[in-house]
Parts: sequence; C-alpha cells; structure tokens
Amino acid sequence: MTEFTFPDIELEYSFLMGIKRTCYDTFYPFQTLSRHGLRRLDFEPITILYGGNGSGKTTALNVIAEKAGIRRESAYNRSNFFEDYTKMCGFETCGAIPKNSRIITSDDVFDFVLNLRSLNDGISLKREELFQEYLDNKYAHFQMKSLEDLELLKKSYMAHTKTQSKYVRNNLMDNVREHSNGESAFLYFSEKVQENGLYLLDEPENSLAPLRQQELARFLEDSARFFGCQLVISTHSPFLLSMRGAKIYDMDEEPVDVKRWTKLEGVRAYFDFFQRHAGEFLV
Repeated sequence: MTEFTFPDIELEYSFLMGIKRTCYDTFYPFQTLSRHGLRRLDFEPITILYGGNGSGKTTALNVIAEKAGIRRESAYNRSNFFEDYTKMCGFETCGAIPKNSRIITSDDVFDFVLNLRSLNDGISLKREELFQEYLDNKYAHFQMKSLEDLELLKKSYMAHTKTQSKYVRNNLMDNVREHSNGESAFLYFSEKVQENGLYLLDEPENSLAPLRQQELARFLEDSARFFGCQLVISTHSPFLLSMRGAKIYDMDEEPVDVKRWTKLEGVRAYFDFFQRHAGEFLV
C-alpha cells in the first residue's frame, strides 16, 4: 500500500448535514481523525502512528483494514456509520494486497495467550487423571470376561510393563511448551507475520517487557528489510518507535505531522526522566 486518504472536514460535514434522523448517540468514526487534520497517510515499509489515548491511531488502523478488506479476528468498535465513512476513504497500491495480510490487535494476542494457557491447564488435568489410572491398573486384579474388556486388558498390561511416565506419555500428548505471557505474545507475532504480507499492528508492545519489546522491534525490522513485509503500527513504545527507517506520524499534533522518534513528546519524557536520575545508575 502506498497511500491512504480520509475524508476532510467539509466532506464529513456535508454527509452529516444530510442525515435526517437525530437519535444517534455517536457518528463515529466521523470527526475522529478530521479533528486532528489527518487527511492522508503515505506509507513506507514501516509506518508508525504515534499518539496518546483518543488520538485516533487505532481508529485509523481499523478504517484501513476495513477499506482494504484485510483479514481480522477480533471484533472492534464499529458504529452505524462505519461503512459510510469507509466509502469516503481511498487507497493506492503497487499491486494486489497480499492474501496473508492481516490486522493484529491486543485482543488477538490476549486470546492466544489465554487459549494456550487453557490448553496447558487441560492437558495437565488429564495427566493427573492418567497418573491415577496407572496406579489403579497396576495394583488392581484384572480378569478379562469378554471382548469388550480388551481395551482394559491393554491398559492393565501397559501398567504392569511400563513405568508411570512411559504409560502417561503413551496415552497423552506432551504439554504445549509453557511460556510466560510475554513469550506467548512474542510467539504469536512470530507465527502470524509471514513473508510479503501487509500487517497492521495495534499496540503490539502490550504484554511485552522492555527486553521483549526490543526483540520484537528487531523481528519487525527484519521482516520489513529481508522478508518483504509492510508494517503499519500504532504504538507509543520508544523501542518500536526507534526502528530504523520508520516513518512516524505524530497523531497528537494538529494537524498530524511527521516527526523523528527523538522529537516525540512521550519519548522526550523518558529521556528527561533518565537524565534527571543519571547519577543513580552510577552508584
């Protein structure tokens, strides 16, 4: 994708004045991006939307995904006017949008982490049941009475000829490798981001500790540089903002402006804080 355009204030105003019903509580996403003067985004291999809560960076990603037909998993804030708004948007590409493109939100990552944990919990529960089954079969006196008892005979034989651990391994898949939340979140990105795809990432730093955020930044840099991916990322993480070659739109500015990461207010706040406490790191 090379560029994306949003309706300006005049076009939005013309549409809203034509609405006859007045019972709507919100006209979202109208008047969300236009009030920040966002009219157009020009994309690089890595494009970042920076801003605080309410800046519209997540809204922009959702609008782009909807207009371009990019696959998504989790539901999002979609009002009665979302389709009307996206019809007023436009975009340009150098070719067809890759089929493996997708938008990844925090909800997607959290669901993956929870599902992985639930799977492990379920497997662990089954393992405890098999431990008890092993003991029951090993020390119970079994006598086969009919062909219906064949399966029980097999388990009894296994319990008498194998150790407890081998009995369990033969009857149960190994646990999915245990991960911390941060490890699981990083695993999700490494599995979903594939070669030559367009990926919209909404605050991917959530659930990631600083070291993991730096690891994710390197992974995303390599994905764009060596594997033909294009990334559009909403974030306020200084580690992601510092990625080489990233084009950064400051959504807190009115109008929205392109800035270097070192000029962003949030990053400067980190810098000033550590400058004030620099002496403490020398102790």
